[in-house]
Amino acid sequence: MAVPTNPSAGGGRSGDSAGGGAWFGRSPGEAAATVRQPARPEAHAFDPGAVRQDADPRPTPEDTSDAALLRRTMAEIEPIADKVTSYFYALLFLRHPELRALFPAAMDTQRDRLFKALLTAATHADDTATLTAYLTHLGRGHRKYGTLPEHYPAVGEALIGALARYAPSSWGPRAEAAWVGAYTTISQIMIDAATEDELRSPAWWQAEVVGHEMRTRDIAIVTVRPDQPYPFLAGQFATLETPWWPRVWRHYSFASAPRSDGLLSFHIKAVPAGWVSNALVHQARPGDVIRLGPPAGSMTVDHTTDSGLLCLGGGTGIAPIKALVEDVARHGRRRTVDVFYGARRNDDLYDIDTMLRLQQSHPWLSVRPVVDDGPVGLLSGGIPEAVREFGPWHTYDAYLSGPPGMIRRSVDSLVGMGIPAHRIRHDSIEELVGATT
Repeated sequence: MAVPTNPSAGGGRSGDSAGGGAWFGRSPGEAAATVRQPARPEAHAFDPGAVRQDADPRPTPEDTSDAALLRRTMAEIEPIADKVTSYFYALLFLRHPELRALFPAAMDTQRDRLFKALLTAATHADDTATLTAYLTHLGRGHRKYGTLPEHYPAVGEALIGALARYAPSSWGPRAEAAWVGAYTTISQIMIDAATEDELRSPAWWQAEVVGHEMRTRDIAIVTVRPDQPYPFLAGQFATLETPWWPRVWRHYSFASAPRSDGLLSFHIKAVPAGWVSNALVHQARPGDVIRLGPPAGSMTVDHTTDSGLLCLGGGTGIAPIKALVEDVARHGRRRTVDVFYGARRNDDLYDIDTMLRLQQSHPWLSVRPVVDDGPVGLLSGGIPEAVREFGPWHTYDAYLSGPPGMIRRSVDSLVGMGIPAHRIRHDSIEELVGATT
């Protein structure tokens, strides 16, 4: 599973009724008095000739805000993240062995995700809007792990213990107070989000595999039928768990817009050491039952505007791009959509026929295949390079899906071509690592 990304246990929330907030017993604002910066040496200790005449000899006050204290702790433990997280889990399972059942058998991925989530929360501690959006998603998503409010005090205790041990330079009463306050806020947001979500949807959906089509030796299109209505938007993704690897969840994008028959399709590429992907590609068959977490992601189309769409899909990242095209077609508003579909080789364009059929059906759609080493007649050299040959794109909304490296390069390239950053949409690179390749 994945216990919450905060000091307390589980996946997402905390409050007085839960024990998370009550255990720490104070709010983020209740911090110790500000520590004064030590005075600098007397003026005569300096060489006057070495100081510019217009320089201010007074010291720059040290930032002692709670957010600064959190970041100093994170900076200190980041180089030894493995040790910190290992000690955290050792404390947690030693003191609360009953929580071990909430986690997957192998902990490597969970450890990485936990540390990154903590780092993200600490980094945005003074950005209420960003922190709330991030933690609300976590709080809802962690319901599928079986996280309960009473798990939070145990996790909080273990986290504080790990930080105190491995961040001696930055740790102290003020740092501890800052972490206690921050965690109280973090866990409360997650608990509130999960509680609200319980009123609207289940923690997970059971879904029967009804279709399994191999497109290449390592890519399959898997179609499932949820046991109850599953509301989502084109461009979003879900977490999937297979019966072969309990409590191990991975992100996969929906490969179509919502369908009248309620079926959901995913494009899955088996990656080396990918437990979930290999199970879905090589083991799953019609009749098997998997579990779906709630939909997530903001890479959705704004149907209140007629702006053109520039869609870049690399590898199985073409799945949500196809869903976006179907979504535009379903809304019936004529708007230009340009798709660049990238792969390493021509044979890796496993869904090009589907995309070309869509192009034939919709005159507003243009599909351009791009391969790294392509034959004559195809664009080559990578998606960012291919996009530069066309345009201009500064009036378009851009949608990116694919390997993290492709997304990073494409974002830099599109900004350089004049597309404002706020009009470039893609889902969290950290969340999607391993989801598309």
